[in-house]
Amino acid sequence: MPVNMIVCCKQVPDPEAPPAVFKVVDNRMTLPPDVKPVIGQYEEFALEAALKIKDKVGGKVTALSLGNNFVRDVIKKALAVGADELVLLEDKAFEEGDSWSTANALAAAIRKIGTYDIIFCGRQSSDWDTGQVGLGIAEILGIPAVTLAREVEVTDGKAKVQQVIPDGCQVVEVTLPAVIAETSGLTLRYATLKGIMAAAKKQPVVWKPTDIGLDPSKIGAAGRHSKLDKLFQPVKEGKCEMVVGDTPAEAAANLAKRLREAKLL
Repeated sequence: MPVNMIVCCKQVPDPEAPPAVFKVVDNRMTLPPDVKPVIGQYEEFALEAALKIKDKVGGKVTALSLGNNFVRDVIKKALAVGADELVLLEDKAFEEGDSWSTANALAAAIRKIGTYDIIFCGRQSSDWDTGQVGLGIAEILGIPAVTLAREVEVTDGKAKVQQVIPDGCQVVEVTLPAVIAETSGLTLRYATLKGIMAAAKKQPVVWKPTDIGLDPSKIGAAGRHSKLDKLFQPVKEGKCEMVVGDTPAEAAANLAKRLREAKLL
C-alpha cells in the first residue's frame, strides 16, 4: 500500500562550524556570513526513513520547512535526494518562534496539505535541541507519536517502529496516521546528478501565514508561549596543578595524596 509521508526539515547553521564563530549579541545568536546553513542532521535521518519506505512500498514524500530567507540550494536537497514536493512556510512572521508556535504553524500547514499517513520529524533540531516540535504537532493534530525511532516498517495501515531505549531497542506498533521522530541510525543517501538537475528545475510551494489560515499573532515571535530570559555563552575555566617528585614513585605517591585531599579518591 503506497504511503503518503510529510517530512519536517529545518534549515540550521552548519553545526560543524568552529564554536568560536558563534557569538551572542543582544540576546541573539549571530554568525559570520561564511557559515552556510544545512538541513539539520536529525531531519536528514527522518528524510531517509521516509525515502526507504517509499522505495519499498511506494507513495509520496513531501518535505515541509518553516523559516525565512531560505537558501534554495540547501533546502532543495530534499528534492534532490528523492522527495516529491517541497513546501516552504516562508515569511518574516515565522522567525524567532518557540516550540509551540513552530508546531502550531507546521500543524496548520499539514492540515492544508491534507493527505498523510506518517509525519516524520527529527528527534530534536541541531540548533536549539528542544526535541518538542514533533510531539507538539502530534498533540495539535490529535494523532499518536513515537519518538527516538530508528527503523520503520509499514504494513496494513500500521507502522512497526524500532525505538531506542536506555538499555537497547524495542519494537513499537502504532496505527497510522502518526508522528514519528527519528534519531540516529540512518544516513541520508547522496543526491544523484539526475536528482540535482530535477530539483533545480522544480520550484517549491511557498505559503504565508494567511495561506495556512493563521493569524500572525499565533506564529513566530508573536506566538511564543515561552520567554527567552537570557542567552549567553558559558565561561569555561580550567586550573592545572603539577604534582612532582624526585622519582616516579614519589610523584605517584604525591599525586595519590593530593587526590585524597581533593576527595577524588
